[in-house]
Amino acid sequence: MAASSVALWALVLLPPVLLLAVLLLGGWKRGRQAGAAPHVVVVVLGDVGRSPRMQYHALSLAQSGFSVTLLGFYTGPRVLQYGVKVVFQAVYLLWKLMCTDPAAYIFLQNPPGLPAIAVCWFVGCICGSKLVVDWHNYGYSIMGLVHGPRHPIVLLAKWYEKFFGRLSHLNLCVTNAMREDLAENWHIRAVTVYDKPASFFKETPLDLQHELFMKLSRTYSPFQSCSEPSDPAVERSAFTERDCQSGVVRSLHGRPALLVSSTSWTEDEDFSILLRALEKFEQLTLSGDSLPSLVCVITGKGPLREHYRHLIKQKHLRHVQFCTPWLEAEDYPLLLGSADLGVCLHMSSSGLDLPMKVVDMFGCCLPVCAVNFKCLHELVRHGENGLVFKDAEELAAQLQMLFSKFPDPAGKLNQFRKELRESEQLRWDESWQRTVLPLITHQ
Repeated sequence: MAASSVALWALVLLPPVLLLAVLLLGGWKRGRQAGAAPHVVVVVLGDVGRSPRMQYHALSLAQSGFSVTLLGFYTGPRVLQYGVKVVFQAVYLLWKLMCTDPAAYIFLQNPPGLPAIAVCWFVGCICGSKLVVDWHNYGYSIMGLVHGPRHPIVLLAKWYEKFFGRLSHLNLCVTNAMREDLAENWHIRAVTVYDKPASFFKETPLDLQHELFMKLSRTYSPFQSCSEPSDPAVERSAFTERDCQSGVVRSLHGRPALLVSSTSWTEDEDFSILLRALEKFEQLTLSGDSLPSLVCVITGKGPLREHYRHLIKQKHLRHVQFCTPWLEAEDYPLLLGSADLGVCLHMSSSGLDLPMKVVDMFGCCLPVCAVNFKCLHELVRHGENGLVFKDAEELAAQLQMLFSKFPDPAGKLNQFRKELRESEQLRWDESWQRTVLPLITHQ
C-alpha cells in the first residue's frame, strides 16, 4: 500500500482509536494535592534535543514556580513517517498524558503537530488543561518540500493543522509575519514570542577558544597546527598557541579565518550555495586577492548529511578546509563564540519562521551572512548586524569583502561585531518573563 494511502487511513482511524483508548483508560483523571505548584506539560513529538525553544519554555516555567513535565518522542524510521506511526504515537501520547498529573497547561510545539494537536486538545477536554500551541512553522509546508504542495497527504495535513489549531486556548508564534498569516488565513490569534539566545551563548574568551581548538584537533585535522612550535613548552592549534609555563594564549599571526554554519541537513537548506561560493573564494585567493585561508565548520545531523559530505569530498580546494562534526552540547556555543563569521542557508518552507541558529550566533556577537527569504528582515538587518544574499555569487562577493585584509580591525567584519556587542540583546529569560508569563498567570 502506498505511504499516502496508509497515512489517509491512519488519519481516518485516529478519532475512533483515541475514543477506544479513553474508554480503556476509563476516562481516568487524578487530582493534585491542594497547594501544589501549578503543573504544566511541555510536549515535543520529536527529539527534544533538537527543540531548544521548548527546552527554554520548560526551564522558564520551572524557574517561575510551575511544576513541569517534559514529554519528548523519537520520530522513528522514515518508512513509518505518515502511516502506522501516526496511530502508535497518538495512543502512546494519550497514554502518557493521561498517566501524568492533570496539567493547568499543555505547551505543544508545532510542527510536528500530527497527531499531537488533536491528542493534546482531547486530553485538555478531559482533564481541564488549556492547550498552548507554539507555532514554529507549518507542518504541511515541510511535508510539501518532499511530496509537493498539492499532494493529498499535504492537503490533508494542512486541513488538520488549521482545524485543530483553532481549538487551542492560546497560540504563540515566532514572527510577526506568522502572526499575521495565522490571523488572516487561519483565523487564529497568536502572540509573537521571538527566539532569543540563552545566556550561555556569548563570546568565548581566548583561553577557552584554545582549549576547544586543541580538543577538536585530536579528531579533526583542520584544527591541527600546520607546523610544530620550536619551543616544547608551547601548545599550538591551527588558530592559537599557549605557553604552558605562563599560561598565556595568543592568536596566531596569519591564522585561517573560521567560518561556521549549523544545519539539520534537510531540504530547506541548500548547501550547494555555500560550496559554490567557497569555490569562487578559492579562485579569488589564487588570483592574488589579499584573503586568508578558510576553515569551514558545518555542524549538525540530518538526512542529507552524507549527500553533502560526498560533494565536499569531491572538492579539492587548497585554501578552504571543511569539517562536519557533531559537537557535544557544551561545545557548540563555545564554537560560535570563537568563530569569525556565521553562514545561514535556512530557507523557510513557509517563509514565516526564522532560523534559531542566527539568534544563537548573534548571542555570541558573531556576524552572519544569511540567505534571504520573506520575513528574514525581522532578524537580520542587511548592512547593520549582518548581510543578506540570494545566491552563491552574492555570498562569494560578501566573503571577499568581509575577509579582505583579514584580520582588519577597521574592516566591515569587526564593525558588525561591534554593532552586536553594543546592541545589548535581550536574552530568552527576560523576554519570556515579559511576553509569556503574563499570558498564563492572568488567565
